[in-house]
Amino acid sequence: MKVVVIGGTGLIGSKLVAHLVEHGHEAVPAAPSTGVDTLTGEGLADVLDGVSVVVDVSNSPSFADDAVMEFFRTSTANLLKAEAQAGAAHHVVLSVVGTERLQESGYFRAKQAQEDLVEDSGIPFSVVHATQFFEFVDGIADAATEDGTVRLAPVRIRPVLSDDVAAAVGRTAAGAPVGGVVEVAGPEAFRLDEMVGDALAARHDRRTVVADPHARYFGAELQDATLLPGPDAHLAANRFGDWAARQRQGG
Repeated sequence: MKVVVIGGTGLIGSKLVAHLVEHGHEAVPAAPSTGVDTLTGEGLADVLDGVSVVVDVSNSPSFADDAVMEFFRTSTANLLKAEAQAGAAHHVVLSVVGTERLQESGYFRAKQAQEDLVEDSGIPFSVVHATQFFEFVDGIADAATEDGTVRLAPVRIRPVLSDDVAAAVGRTAAGAPVGGVVEVAGPEAFRLDEMVGDALAARHDRRTVVADPHARYFGAELQDATLLPGPDAHLAANRFGDWAARQRQGG
């Protein structure tokens, strides 16, 4: 089975390509560096020739409201048109747990627009919603930092290792289209402010983390369960503490 991975050279994409190859599939990474540009359509027809499944794990280079909306709308529309012409049988897109609850955020409005385009395309599809990756702790902290203080809402979160996300996307791509959303999350729940605070302290980062119920998460105010998956989510095995210890040891 030929699987084309849009965004196939990034954090998730590269792991996903390796996972699919390990399981006997022909996995082709597609990105601007490989000559495929979903914003312009360049290279799409060639890379999608003979494709069975298209997996989109790409991300916008800018999180500015207008730019991120333009990226996901244009990129997704071009991709869906090209894969319809190529006869793709399954479109898989990676998105975020809680997207529909985070519509105050320009980024999540753009992700919702992407999901809506996929759902309305007529191509059999699956949407994989993942919780925040362990590897995004720094990005979350940086986005919430002002004058050396990190303000985060004391809400629950189930972070997940990027390897486990790639494996979940790979399983979904190899299966029948679900016509809806599947969720993947980590095995443990933490408070967002405490998790980020512990991670920063372990690296001797001097920033102070403050619990602020009204602190915004990429532009959206959070309720306690906004970032949590539903009861049917697949819970991965890798634990945050084990991953953090490996990072401290250089591996």
